[in-house]
Amino acid sequence: MKKSLNLIAMAVLITGCNKAPDYDATGIFEATTVTVSSETTGKILSLDISEGDSINNGQTIAVIDTTMLVLQQKQLNSQKLSVENSSPDIVAQVSSLRAQIAHQKHECERLGRLLADGATTQKQYDDAQSQLKVLQAQLDALTSSLSNNRNSISDNAVALQYQQEQLEEQIEKSTVKSPLTGTVLIKYAEQGEFATPGKPICKIANLNDIYLRSYFTVSQLSDIHIGQDVTVIADFGVDKQYEYPGTITWIAQESEFTPKSIQTKDSRANLVYAVKIAVKNDGRLKLGQYGEVRL
Repeated sequence: MKKSLNLIAMAVLITGCNKAPDYDATGIFEATTVTVSSETTGKILSLDISEGDSINNGQTIAVIDTTMLVLQQKQLNSQKLSVENSSPDIVAQVSSLRAQIAHQKHECERLGRLLADGATTQKQYDDAQSQLKVLQAQLDALTSSLSNNRNSISDNAVALQYQQEQLEEQIEKSTVKSPLTGTVLIKYAEQGEFATPGKPICKIANLNDIYLRSYFTVSQLSDIHIGQDVTVIADFGVDKQYEYPGTITWIAQESEFTPKSIQTKDSRANLVYAVKIAVKNDGRLKLGQYGEVRL
């Protein structure tokens, strides 16, 4: 009798060990994170965030000192005004020469009438015409020189204007704003520290819309497609699990070796395909948490 009971117990144990898992793949919950950095250099004047804070898209995260940028902007503005004031007044500078030309034209007309009446010589008339041509050439040369000078000054003023606009852009970027609505995961800096371009200030993630990065074997690929609805099971330990509706949003185009921390339906599979499954977080799901997928 005792022998029979032992055989039954062994059979039950073997049956339990051979029972297929109630999932098709497993994975880890992840979210799209953004590391926010300063785009300018300076002291951090304010940084009113803490890890775990909820933050809205466009909300101010930090303010960088802009004193040097403002001083540079004032200096450029002064240079620009000085350059613009040095631009020549072409009309005023050529007015005297134009008056001489107008007088010389009248003189040529007068000598022309006298020459017709025989009251003057041809040489006097030719000399007057020659003088008129000299004055006209001088006017053309002066006008060209002044125009070139004005264009050069105008180009310098435009270059200074561009520099001013660059400074305005840097001053605007000195106010660091959140690029998305989410939660502050990590705070890398503190008020009073020195910020430089590319140096992280904080990391933000949208924890409302997260995804489960799971891995499927080659034999399972025919059963899944983008847009497919699946069931995601979050494991909270001590046999406590919650089910969530999920949607497949991405399937890798290339295979990779099975990560050691991932279990697949076929434990012998070496090559798997990563799959992202979008899940709406109810506040219980945490990044790095283990989850399962049921097709």
